[in-house]
Amino acid sequence: MATGTVPASFTSLKSKENGLGFAKSMDFVRVSNAQRVKFRRTKYSVIRSSNPGQETVELEPASEGSPLLVPRQKYCESIHKTVRRKTRTVMVGNVALGSDHPIRIQTMTTSDTKDVAGTVEEVMRIADKGADIVRITVQGKKEADACYEIKNTLVQKNYNIPLVADIHFAPAVALRVAECFDKIRVNPGNFADRRAQFEQLEYTEEEYQKELQHIEEVFTPLVEKCKKYGRAMRIGTNHGSLSDRIMSYYGDSPRGMVESAFEFARICRKLDYHNFVFSMKASNPVIMVEAYRLLVAEMYVQGWDYPLHLGVTEAGEGEDGRMKSAIGIGTLLQDGLGDTIRVSLTEPPEEEIDPCRRLANLGTRAAQLQLGVEPFEEKHRRYFDFQRRTGQLPVQKEGEEVDYRGALHRDGSVLMSVSLDQLKTPELLYRSLAAKLVVGMPFKDLATVDSILLRELPPADDKDARLALKRLIDISMGVITPLSEQLTKPLPYAMVLVTLKELSSGAHKLLPEGTRLVVSVRGDESKEELEILKSVEVTMILHDVPHTEEKVGRVQAARRLFEYLSENSLDFPVIHHIQFPKGIHRDDLVIGAGSNAGALLVDGLGDGVLLEAPDQDFEFLRNTSFNLLQGCRMRNTKTEYVSCPSCGRTLFDLQVISAEIREKTSHLPGVSIAIMGCIVNGPGEMADADFGYVGGAPGKIDLYVGKTVVKRGIAMDQATDALIQLIKDHGRWIEPPSEE
Repeated sequence: MATGTVPASFTSLKSKENGLGFAKSMDFVRVSNAQRVKFRRTKYSVIRSSNPGQETVELEPASEGSPLLVPRQKYCESIHKTVRRKTRTVMVGNVALGSDHPIRIQTMTTSDTKDVAGTVEEVMRIADKGADIVRITVQGKKEADACYEIKNTLVQKNYNIPLVADIHFAPAVALRVAECFDKIRVNPGNFADRRAQFEQLEYTEEEYQKELQHIEEVFTPLVEKCKKYGRAMRIGTNHGSLSDRIMSYYGDSPRGMVESAFEFARICRKLDYHNFVFSMKASNPVIMVEAYRLLVAEMYVQGWDYPLHLGVTEAGEGEDGRMKSAIGIGTLLQDGLGDTIRVSLTEPPEEEIDPCRRLANLGTRAAQLQLGVEPFEEKHRRYFDFQRRTGQLPVQKEGEEVDYRGALHRDGSVLMSVSLDQLKTPELLYRSLAAKLVVGMPFKDLATVDSILLRELPPADDKDARLALKRLIDISMGVITPLSEQLTKPLPYAMVLVTLKELSSGAHKLLPEGTRLVVSVRGDESKEELEILKSVEVTMILHDVPHTEEKVGRVQAARRLFEYLSENSLDFPVIHHIQFPKGIHRDDLVIGAGSNAGALLVDGLGDGVLLEAPDQDFEFLRNTSFNLLQGCRMRNTKTEYVSCPSCGRTLFDLQVISAEIREKTSHLPGVSIAIMGCIVNGPGEMADADFGYVGGAPGKIDLYVGKTVVKRGIAMDQATDALIQLIKDHGRWIEPPSEE
């Protein structure tokens, strides 16, 4: 393992093959003794401080073969069970945040802050729904003046819910509102820096220090006022609004997000102010998770214990928004991270409270039960940069009469459980699997299910049902059935589901030679039980921990399984098989899938999903599965939307416009569209988007391609058509499919 010691604030360096580079830091004085080391046949440059003190950390490659060296330290309390990270108590009005308290839930108003009566009514609705904290946008002096009236009116109505001022670009406004609100949210990317122009800037060390001094001069009065009035603060970095200065040093990256926040945190600490929390928000759940992990890893090195506010920004609406939030927030909660959460949806703010509470309950339960597995050493998972472990997809063997290569998809597979009843109406079954029909015959399409699980085979004399299955097998859809079914009612070319116990007993040897095997594994078995995997040919593994399990954590069990596979060079594809109990609420299913399977897929661990819920709609389960893969940046089967949740800055009816744009553009897989009420989070929030529809002024829309504005001031009634034309001009438009 290539390691070296550097000051704790040091961020990264690259191999000499790519040029030795390192991130600048206030605390790093001098570099000396650059050394070459080898790690798995790759040479790296490792540096040592000329005067290493106690705050030094080891470095290791971020992933195998990566030139990036990162701190080799933990990012959570335990990798083998959910243990809530110990954090200090931060008081937000009368609400305490921190590990000694419940996970707090919050949302944000959407009314114009100058509309005092409307904002008060909205806050009351939110409080009545059970939120612990409410955030209100405060963009100018008039809004700040209104905040006094809002606070006083709520107190008179016996509503003492803490209020948070959301501040961008306006230090003077923050100073004013700190006298009446309980908490100030500052965005390090634009509080003291100008709005990013996406320019590559070069600084001398002296110039960089002057920039930091400027930040300190602008930020210090707010810190001192918060100390004086007992106010809390959130240092909330947004991936989309990093300053040009930060991006020039760290790139548009999780590392830059962390350093941006740390610049402000160091000022707070210098002034002996500690009543603050951090957040690292992004619209991409993978980046969001990486940023929070880096933040916590660095806090462990520094010995800091500040709480975390979790959220995926611009998540969108409906099941898409809930899924993205579950992937990002749920992943971190499974590792014991997070003290307050917000689910950002393009819906009325009170609608955010229920999914937020469900996520908080999931995290609380996991930590209380300390769900997990027996301790194990983890060497292969790299959680500071995304690298997907890709299982070996089925390869066609000589002599096989059917094509098994379509049973799994290279970008992520969706498997579905099918019943005997569904086989009674073949055409309906084909449609429900999202197959295209041509004169009643099925064909695979972009978002067709890859394989099906048939727990019970039709009788041998049920020719219609067996013909329906044959037609699915003919289009390279995998059909999986349990060993007992295949032995008693054999279906030609079916893949057979076996347990480790059945493999060990040799029961699978009763099958014809060459039968493809699918193995169900929990992940918490002993290494001796797992040894059988080394001696059999496996087409795929279904990772399955029963929902009735009270102690074993699905995420930790899967990590242990992947560690075993990597340690033994076994590259079997792994499908996350989650069986939900009867009667589960739809939101709990989405959140459970996102938090359990998503927590693994964001680390590149897994090749697909199989979701089962006995009384849920088949199409809902299929769509949820594809949403999960797309949310984890795997298989893209529909238009991706980056849609903000609206606030007092929003310059149009976001929910109405969002629905209108989705209705006309939802058939464009591979295209990403940002729908933003304003540009306060910066064009960078659209880094993942191909096209942007952004409120530029009241009644006017600006259109973007990537981060670049290409059309300004388009009238609202023409803007959606102009967006479609822009997509056409860039060759990304296809006509909607006609109804069959």
